[in-house]
Amino acid sequence: MIRILTFLACLMGSIATAETMKMAVTTSFHNSGLSDVLLPAILADTGLEVQLLVVGTGQALRLGEAGDVDAILVHSRAAEEAFVAAGNAPYRREIMYNDFVFIGPQADPAKIDTATDATQALQRIAATQAAFVSRGDDSGTHKKESALWQAAGLVPVDFGDWYKAVGAGMGASLNTAAGLDAYILADRASWLNFGNKGTLALLFAGDPALFNQYAYLPISKDRHAHVNAVAALALEDWLTGSKAEALINGYQIDGEGLFVFNAKR
Repeated sequence: MIRILTFLACLMGSIATAETMKMAVTTSFHNSGLSDVLLPAILADTGLEVQLLVVGTGQALRLGEAGDVDAILVHSRAAEEAFVAAGNAPYRREIMYNDFVFIGPQADPAKIDTATDATQALQRIAATQAAFVSRGDDSGTHKKESALWQAAGLVPVDFGDWYKAVGAGMGASLNTAAGLDAYILADRASWLNFGNKGTLALLFAGDPALFNQYAYLPISKDRHAHVNAVAALALEDWLTGSKAEALINGYQIDGEGLFVFNAKR
């Protein structure tokens, strides 16, 4: 009993003295389930209690710009580089990657499973006017989708009712797609961890254009003196270390890996 009480006292003391910091992360990262693996390890190894604000990439960048968080973890390189160029972060550091995939009804009315690339897949969906769900929320996934439509020579504002922008996170958007038996662009991790697949299936992947890099950006202390730059640096050191590499590369669902660690040391 004494040993148990001593352990509990140590544990409570550790929790009481844990340093907190705020990090804005994408809904796709959170929906993957990886955060549930990483956060306890971060607390145990560093004493950092990382409080997540789960939003789309666009909103995460706005939170960083306002100084409402100490760091962000997002996946839209062009937007991240503009964020750094504007002085909101001193740099971006790549942590891990996975890929985007096209999900759709198993019957595949647009026949995207035989498309040669992502551009052709979208052109076939538009040509058949098959139901397509867009996140429509300025997230990293939405930014990627918009870039792919542009590469396909198509503009979503010209589409009819078959194109449905829902303005929601990855999980909610996948739920809508499942309900409508519609096509959707998703990150592989969120799809694998999605429990309401209905009649949907992964129909197209593998195009290099669907590469999905996640990067860590500490918020500039020069821009916002109140941010916890020390904690942000400690978290960065952990996220780019060997423990994080093992956990990220080892995280699987049904035997399939969801992310690949690629931080440079």
